[in-house]
Amino acid sequence: MTKPAELSEALSVAAGEAFATLGLDAGLGAMRRSDRPDLADFQCNGAMAAAKKLGKNPREIADAIVAALRASDIVASADVAGPGFINVKLSAAALSSRAQQVADDARAGAASVASPRRVVIDFGGWNVAKEMHIGHLRSTVIGDSLQRLFRFLGDSVTSDVHLGDWGLQMGQLINEVKLEQPDLPYFDAGFTGPYPETSPVTMDDLGRLYPLASGKSKADEARRNEDRQATQELQSGRPGYRALWRHFCDVTRVGLERECASLGVTFNLWKGESDAEPFIPALVEDLKARGIAELDAGAWIVRVARESDKKEMPPIILVNRDGAIGYHGSDLGTIIDRKQSIDPQLTLYVVDQRQALHFEQVFRASDRAGLMPESTLEHLGFGTVNGADGKPYKTRDGGVLKLHEFIAQADATALSRMTEAELGADVSEAERADIAHKVAVAAIKFSDLSNVRTTNYIFDLDRFVSFEGKTGPYLLYAAVRIKSLARRAAGEGVTPGPISVELDAERALVLQFDAFNDALRGAYDKRMPHILCDHAYLLAQAFSSFYAAAPVLIESDPAKKASRLALALATLKQLEIVLGLIGIAIPERM
Repeated sequence: MTKPAELSEALSVAAGEAFATLGLDAGLGAMRRSDRPDLADFQCNGAMAAAKKLGKNPREIADAIVAALRASDIVASADVAGPGFINVKLSAAALSSRAQQVADDARAGAASVASPRRVVIDFGGWNVAKEMHIGHLRSTVIGDSLQRLFRFLGDSVTSDVHLGDWGLQMGQLINEVKLEQPDLPYFDAGFTGPYPETSPVTMDDLGRLYPLASGKSKADEARRNEDRQATQELQSGRPGYRALWRHFCDVTRVGLERECASLGVTFNLWKGESDAEPFIPALVEDLKARGIAELDAGAWIVRVARESDKKEMPPIILVNRDGAIGYHGSDLGTIIDRKQSIDPQLTLYVVDQRQALHFEQVFRASDRAGLMPESTLEHLGFGTVNGADGKPYKTRDGGVLKLHEFIAQADATALSRMTEAELGADVSEAERADIAHKVAVAAIKFSDLSNVRTTNYIFDLDRFVSFEGKTGPYLLYAAVRIKSLARRAAGEGVTPGPISVELDAERALVLQFDAFNDALRGAYDKRMPHILCDHAYLLAQAFSSFYAAAPVLIESDPAKKASRLALALATLKQLEIVLGLIGIAIPERM
């Protein structure tokens, strides 16, 4: 990150310099937010480690550091507590200055990365001919939040949905459509075209045919061989099969884009496994020629095990014994495609944690083949969305819940909660529905992203659509309340003025402003959006306490009124940014 004006960093630098004068590592001066905000704003435990190294009393070292800190104009008080903890309270002038910086900055005090990178984020990963369902939610919202965060901090980001559009399931579907509609021109090898522009199947048809074809293929060896043959002919370029396959892709994409639009998610690229196909033949021949690919039981494999491995690491299957390219080869082809078209310095794969072994194999193979270094490829695994029973979320009859049905449930629940809370009663029906949808999406996204990415979580719609507690709707309400305050202030001719921090609630709010960069840095470095969610919630809480303790428009002192309004507007700015980074849109009113 570029050099921020954070108070926490300024304090750490001052304490580090004091440690350095004692011949100690400046890193010992690192300050963190105090566990006891009633006693101090920040604390430092460096004297304890230094004392152990020097064989001295930690309080003796802490006293020397505190004496140096007291000379700083950003420090109001510095004291030694317990065996050698250093407690620091910031000056009102320092807090006021920092708050003014946030208020005046379009980025609300946010820094940018020092060295921007070209980044590819691979998320979504849905299969052609299948509707989005609840199991697709996590990759979608986590990937979208990360692309927003990385772009905001300055990276050049390309997001790619990477559709599953090229495997055996395509041959299965082609044969199933052929059984139901054998007279279609796609199955006539002598047909020269043009093929129909209108698809012979709808998304509902595909949703019915997909499991039917898959079940037949698994149960019947003869049918499975026919499906393999159809897949091979599709991949070899048979015109009719290619034309029908494009219909499958186009029909599916319409539904996927509908769901994405409803969630406010966009992609730069809508590529699929098929886009990797042109790169694979040359890759296979190259790996054979260099002795990296080996023939094993009729299949061409690449060994990726290492002597240091503590678990079995199977080889990747580059070409199977039937001559088909599987997922390993497809992913390597995709890496080549991206290297040639984007040349990313970092590629993030936001895919279910259960695929960890697959990606470790692919990344090692990429490194061994000299395609992209393993260090530039990261699999960001995640847990599952579960129901109250702790099992993956299902419909009441036990089926997989389609995502558009899930969103509709959330919309209806949000509308009901708004009615109960008497919110949105004075707006048009259309605006009320739009507000309810924003509330629903906030509930869905925040409930997902506020959990640590790698863990499972239980989705409770009634709890997550609440306007109280750590929920998306609570954050929306906090932001809308500030927007309402801003409109009333403008109507009364009140304008923001220079910020002067006096009250404890004002101090706490500004300290939360100052924590924004740490939250951004943590979420970015760890690829963990829940850190942003935590910051947003703490910011909203700090504003609520400030608003209760420091009335704005009824304040009689004009300077205090202008200062408090400026603090409120700075809060809104930072809250809008952080909610935007997790993909939550804020309505103008409720």
